[in-house]
Amino acid sequence: MVFILALGASLANALTSVFQRMGVEDAPAEKALKLSLMTYAVRRGVWLLGFALMIVSFILQAVALHFGRLSQVQPILTLELVFLVAVLSIWLGFTVGSREWLGSLAAVGGLAGFLYCAHPENGNLSASFWSWFITGMACSAGIAAAVVLARRGPRWWRAAMFGTAAAVSFAFTAACTKVVSNFAAKDWVSLYRHGQTYALIFFGALAVFLTQNAFHAGPIVASQSTLVMVDPLASILIGVGLFGDDLRTGGAWGPLEAISLLVMFLGAFSLAHSPLVSGMKGDGDQYHQLLSQRARAEQLAANTPPPLSPS
Repeated sequence: MVFILALGASLANALTSVFQRMGVEDAPAEKALKLSLMTYAVRRGVWLLGFALMIVSFILQAVALHFGRLSQVQPILTLELVFLVAVLSIWLGFTVGSREWLGSLAAVGGLAGFLYCAHPENGNLSASFWSWFITGMACSAGIAAAVVLARRGPRWWRAAMFGTAAAVSFAFTAACTKVVSNFAAKDWVSLYRHGQTYALIFFGALAVFLTQNAFHAGPIVASQSTLVMVDPLASILIGVGLFGDDLRTGGAWGPLEAISLLVMFLGAFSLAHSPLVSGMKGDGDQYHQLLSQRARAEQLAANTPPPLSPS
């Protein structure tokens, strides 16, 4: 059940990426890192649809984290790119080439290999206050450093750095979600007593805000690469360091896990740079152009009077 829920969250994330990217990509450049970017976004129906799917993804992920390990659930979200390829192919009629097939197989195969070799287990939710504090400060420092680096440089670099900051925010949010879901299962009325509840709200909102800046800053290929690949890496580190997730590393298991992760990330990286996903054509995204063309065609068809029936 954990895998099915995580896969559902991955699919919802893929759809969220498409709709929210479309919702903010045309925002003025001066709105970067300003709340006005969010006010611009919420006025776009397509962005609100993406936000609704983000909520669905969060619920599925929260339930998966309640029953599974952090280092087990979060890497599955890497399959978001595989679902993104499927969405763009089935919905928009793109042709899936050998690069997309090989990238998808590498991502799925690498993930399956990692989960089999690592077999995460024996973690605990009783981390001390200082463990939470140190983890939170380390994540905050990584987020701040990435945001500072995102203030300068070409568009692809800024998108990648904002994506990195958002990914670390999502990873720490997932850690908070796991313990908060357990608190809620026992006594949801007392959630306000736990610091993780407030950390979940803050870092979750921060992750959404940074993600919109990543989509707005540059090409989706740059933001999506870092969002999909940094999140599972940070989550594995948090799972091991904070929750004590036990990964099999003795003997050949350690090298096999490393190889599996490498294959998974190479597959994800290849998919993110695939023309089907990046869709860069001139100054706009190919899938966005096709959506506009389809909308114009549908509008033209709606305005065309029906043919006269023979008398």
